[in-house]
Amino acid sequence: MADHKHGEMDIKAQTETFEGFMKFVTWTVVVILGVLVFLAIFAR
Repeated sequence: MADHKHGEMDIKAQTETFEGFMKFVTWTVVVILGVLVFLAIFAR
């Protein structure tokens, strides 16, 4: 079995994926809130 050395793994791809996911979630929430505000103002 290979020896595990803490802190030596390259996590650049995982970090970039997580940052992209968080941007996606943030913009999705902003769009949803914008739609809800629009509906609250203009719906009968």
